[in-house]
Amino acid sequence: MLYQIAYLFNKCQGRRIKGDLYLRLAKYLAHAGIASRRQAEEIILQGRVKVNGIVVTEVATGVDPRYDRIEYDGFRATVEKFVYVLLNKPSGYICTVSDTHGRPTVLDLVGAIKERVYPVGRLDYDTEGLLLLSNDGQFTNCMIHPRFKINKTYRAWVAGRIEAHDLNRLRQGVELEDGITAPAIVEIIKQDINSAVIELIIHEGRKRQIKRMFSSIKHPVIRLQRIAFAFLTLEGVEVGNYRLLSQDEVDGLLGLAGIH
Repeated sequence: MLYQIAYLFNKCQGRRIKGDLYLRLAKYLAHAGIASRRQAEEIILQGRVKVNGIVVTEVATGVDPRYDRIEYDGFRATVEKFVYVLLNKPSGYICTVSDTHGRPTVLDLVGAIKERVYPVGRLDYDTEGLLLLSNDGQFTNCMIHPRFKINKTYRAWVAGRIEAHDLNRLRQGVELEDGITAPAIVEIIKQDINSAVIELIIHEGRKRQIKRMFSSIKHPVIRLQRIAFAFLTLEGVEVGNYRLLSQDEVDGLLGLAGIH
């Protein structure tokens, strides 16, 4: 089938091919709530799924949700529309769907959105700023996987006066317990004898990475805010509020990941 051939040329796990939207069939079934992705692969192998009326048993099949009719055990499998949210996260919210300790989550701030969205990456509980949320798993992968090199810009308020050799270490990469960080773009915004405000751009997203980077040069972070995600900024979005991304913005982000 043509969509199976086209799938082979996809650059990001079945996401986009020549401007069209493609998903792996198992991923589509998982997103439709039929089963987990692994279970969905078994269902496909069992011959219980049809695409456009034809039984499909190849788990690597790509489908276009706009045009293809996908059926499971004779019933049509449908998914929610994809949504992409830009949230100005306040401090004091955790980036999970739920929290066993009863702390507020970022989903509490986007409760008016009917689709089930999930954080695209993470910001720490006490970190503020720009957080994306979406129900598009392929988009999320492209935004957070370091091989796609999507820049994230942070503003860090740190203790102590930053010297040139400190900045050079950050720019070259610092040794952390999980390996050396990729080179960062670093600029001093302002500083005095006791503290400094630093702007830093990275494309990695390791756990607590910014805080660990500054700790490694003996300048602990006092406050941290993500102020940009690629070309997206917080302009016009007050703390605790959100807006939806336009299709042009989504396409632009995917374009930066090399997905056209």
